[in-house]
Amino acid sequence: MNMQVISVSQLNRYVKALLEGDKKLASVYIGGEISNFTDHYKSGHLYMSLKDEGAVVRAVMFRGSASKLKFKPENGMRVIVKARVSLYEKDGSFQIYIEEMQPDGVGALQIAYEQLKKRLAEEGLFDESRKRPIPRYPSRIGVITSPTGAAVRDIINVLGRRYPLAEVVLAPVLVQGEGAPPQLIKALKWMNSTDSADVIIIGRGGGSIEELWAFNDEGVARAVAESRIPVISAVGHETDFTICDFVADLRAPTPSAAAELAVPDREQLLSQLAKMQMIARRGAQAVWDASSHRLAVARSRRCLTSPLFYVEEQSMRLDYLTRSFVHAAQSHLGEYNRQLGAVSAKLDALSPLKVLARGYSIAYSGDRVVKRVSDVSSGDGLSLRVSDGVVECTVD
Repeated sequence: MNMQVISVSQLNRYVKALLEGDKKLASVYIGGEISNFTDHYKSGHLYMSLKDEGAVVRAVMFRGSASKLKFKPENGMRVIVKARVSLYEKDGSFQIYIEEMQPDGVGALQIAYEQLKKRLAEEGLFDESRKRPIPRYPSRIGVITSPTGAAVRDIINVLGRRYPLAEVVLAPVLVQGEGAPPQLIKALKWMNSTDSADVIIIGRGGGSIEELWAFNDEGVARAVAESRIPVISAVGHETDFTICDFVADLRAPTPSAAAELAVPDREQLLSQLAKMQMIARRGAQAVWDASSHRLAVARSRRCLTSPLFYVEEQSMRLDYLTRSFVHAAQSHLGEYNRQLGAVSAKLDALSPLKVLARGYSIAYSGDRVVKRVSDVSSGDGLSLRVSDGVVECTVD
């Protein structure tokens, strides 16, 4: 029996040709859940599997297609892909080559937004502790926006009305499209490197998520976070929140509101100045009145009206006080001497030496005073204290 034998390589090549020759399989939309996801950072290729309840198919997305993704694929994410079906000849694996991918349900941009927001929040870029205060009286306002949009006109009008002293430094940029993020980043770096402003307003008017997407760019967000100059984000309308809003030092709901937050109100400053002037005038008048009163009182005093008479009068008063002090001191000293003499006489009268001088004596037996006969015995030695000395004797 004649057999036609083919090699494994021939088989795989034949099956691959069949699959790639089928027009229905050349471009097919497939829905499934991502699993076994691998991102080869060096090559830029993405490897994964797509699965449903009953089957699994291997999938590859090459760098050229993967670089166009607005979000990062993850395990468990349900997606719809546009792919071509083929066979990997080397190991005979049936697989699909993905050309496009979009989330099944939630939009790709929304997923990318949430992924970046979560990652930057975990890095601490949204923390209030790292945000810088807006200067109270800025002299230069940096504005990064489109030079032709309504936003720049609104900002300039509000700044001119509220605080015309401030200089507006405009950095014209694209605010949507692929070329917008690089221009936004460049403008932020330029203002920081040249110290062109005291505060920066970055933003644009409202729009769809696609139109506002430049302000959700990771590079723009990091440039805002790294800015040494405080940044006010003013993107879209009140309900629009971008990544730039979360990273900025202050978020304004509209470009006009950003201008109001960037500078003080001239009318309020003039009102405060008028109040301060009034307080200063009242304070000056109070000081003037008090000084005038003190001067009037001083002028009425004799020391100023008749200084020689005043000096003579005070000299006489000093003489009087001196004599009074000497007299009082002498009186007190005489009384103290009298009291001291009386006390001395009383102490002298009570002194035991006075009693001994009248012929009495004090008998001691050792260290004890002999008060009665029973205190001594025959043969005991005694010491008799008399007025002019001590006599030693023995009891018979």
